[in-house]
Amino acid sequence: MLRFFTAGESHGPCLTAIVEGVPAGVPVDVVTINHDLARRQQGYGRGGRMKIEKDEVKILSGVRWGESLGSPITLVIDNKDWKNWEKRMSPFAEDRDDTKTVTRPRPGHADLAGVQKYNHKDVRNVLERASARETTARVAVGGLAKCLLRPFDIHVRGYVAEIGGIVADHKRLTAEEIFTRAEVSSVRMADPAAEEQVVNLIDQYKKQGDTLGGVVEVIATGLPPGLGSYVHWDRKLDGRLGHALLSLQAAKGVEIGLGFGTARLPGSQVHDEISFEPQRRFVRHSNNSGGTEGGMSTSEPLRVRVAFKPLSTLMRPLHSVDLVSKEPVEATIERSDVCAIPAAAVIAEGVVAYVVAQALVEKFSGDSLIEMKRNYQGYLEQVQQL
Repeated sequence: MLRFFTAGESHGPCLTAIVEGVPAGVPVDVVTINHDLARRQQGYGRGGRMKIEKDEVKILSGVRWGESLGSPITLVIDNKDWKNWEKRMSPFAEDRDDTKTVTRPRPGHADLAGVQKYNHKDVRNVLERASARETTARVAVGGLAKCLLRPFDIHVRGYVAEIGGIVADHKRLTAEEIFTRAEVSSVRMADPAAEEQVVNLIDQYKKQGDTLGGVVEVIATGLPPGLGSYVHWDRKLDGRLGHALLSLQAAKGVEIGLGFGTARLPGSQVHDEISFEPQRRFVRHSNNSGGTEGGMSTSEPLRVRVAFKPLSTLMRPLHSVDLVSKEPVEATIERSDVCAIPAAAVIAEGVVAYVVAQALVEKFSGDSLIEMKRNYQGYLEQVQQL
């Protein structure tokens, strides 16, 4: 079973992830993981924090000489801003300073529900862990998952579909073309006209002290049929994707394939027809299902879309209530972005990579990569005989 835990606060010393279940012998490319961490920090509309941090992973256990050992892998990303927060985020009682208490919860954030749930008196005890800074560790985990997927020729790519209601026109492009062009776009779109509109919109909302949300798309190719299961509800691949992606900060909706569009069309325009060709075997002539049927992969490209709401920290804050006085106040202001959707595409990409890797390990489990690949090859031969 592949699983991970993350730990750390936004302004603590570091973010940590412990990943368990990676088989032995997987080539672990730190450069590739760091590349994904750098991609997460890019994008027009990011705030001042990205000018401070230069996220790089350190591997403290589970890897030797560039290969996984089969034991838990510890990933650590230092927070360079920690030096400015050592007293305020100190673990020591003697450093307590109640004059720094945050008591004005932000609408849309975990602030109020968090202090109510954990009986805190200081919103900082909530916002530090609830911060999207935590996704840095998840991108590192996703980068490690890609190292496991690569020997099976499975690739996961993310980009932006829309920001602030401006939709990129990607219709005439292949998935590879979209990704390649999006990688050099300041807003991770493969549509220069839409990019220009989005940049102008971000500038406008920055002046207004407001924020923007959007939709990202992730495509995974090379999946064999049958990852996931129709047998149990908690093993369905699309259910796992929804769970993992909706756990991301600010994520509010997930679609697979046509998604909500399937509710507006007759079945004859939704379901992917099947034919048989001797060389390719069973073939689907469309992919409206987005690469899953019955909770399992179909071998068609897995296509997932995630909607992210605008960030809840506004430079022109909304109305709130002070936790102590109970009087009306403006919500607190924390350093934040105007738009983090280009980063969200990289984050969602990492999450999808992890979910696919988890399903792959479950299906072809082995203590080593060689054993997994042997199981995988035998399964492909079995499928070809059907």
